[in-house]
Amino acid sequence: MQVKLGINAGFAINRFPEPEVWIRIVGEELGLKYVQFVADLLNPFLPYRVVQQQVSKIRKLAEKYNVIIDTTFTSAFTRVNHVMHPEPLVRDAWFQWYKDFLSMSADLGVRGAGSHFGILSVTDLESDERREMITENAIDLWQQLSGFACDLDLEFLMFEPMSIPREMACTIDETWSLYDRVNEKSSIPIQLCLDVDHGFALSGDPRDIDPYAWLEEFGKISPVIHIKQSSANKSGHWPFAADYNNQGIIRPQKVLESLEKSGADDVILLFETSHRERYPAEGRVLSDLRESVEYWRPYVPE
Repeated sequence: MQVKLGINAGFAINRFPEPEVWIRIVGEELGLKYVQFVADLLNPFLPYRVVQQQVSKIRKLAEKYNVIIDTTFTSAFTRVNHVMHPEPLVRDAWFQWYKDFLSMSADLGVRGAGSHFGILSVTDLESDERREMITENAIDLWQQLSGFACDLDLEFLMFEPMSIPREMACTIDETWSLYDRVNEKSSIPIQLCLDVDHGFALSGDPRDIDPYAWLEEFGKISPVIHIKQSSANKSGHWPFAADYNNQGIIRPQKVLESLEKSGADDVILLFETSHRERYPAEGRVLSDLRESVEYWRPYVPE
């Protein structure tokens, strides 16, 4: 099994928007090679000439700092209903947005792209008929996107299992069901981007909030995995800094053992931490990231 360390670029959103800054931080200050680029750093709704200029700049800087833009993903500001919006016209607009996002991703030279699957409104969740109709429509749109991604020579798409029923795939059983349904007619594999801090606490099955159960179950079909320190109550997006490690349940050795049990062959573990725009959190961003890398390096040397 080959395991590598990388980072989700969400740490840079609105703090380090300049590619020359965040790419240098990744390559030089953190000593990481693999990046999951996020749409919030370069949203494809921007004018085409702007996107192309920024893509070219990012690729040149990535080469300079020996960084690989490996995958792309949606992020904090693009975590909305997307292809499960209750309004058909809005769903169609997000479908086109996804196509633009995949085109931008291909221009960045990535091997895969992803997002949460979609988010139901409370009204649609509470109606069996509406819930299934919106879900079936979203599955069809993802399958269409897989054909578009195939034409762009992407290797795979990904969706992220979440933590509440509205946001889809919040239990192990529901994740398998959605995975099987969407891949039934996909042109390329639609895999998972696991997150060790996700899972549904009210499902009644203790495995659904056990990060190691998720890793054993889905590690083999998760080319990238979001890692952060987490408590049993899923507190969210903590760094692997000493004060959080004392409270948290994520241990590198247990993560690697669970991935080994899953049959995973090649996985990139991506730091995905979140710091509030408040002090002292704002002033800890880089030191927490450096400490997180140092915490994991003895277990994942690459």
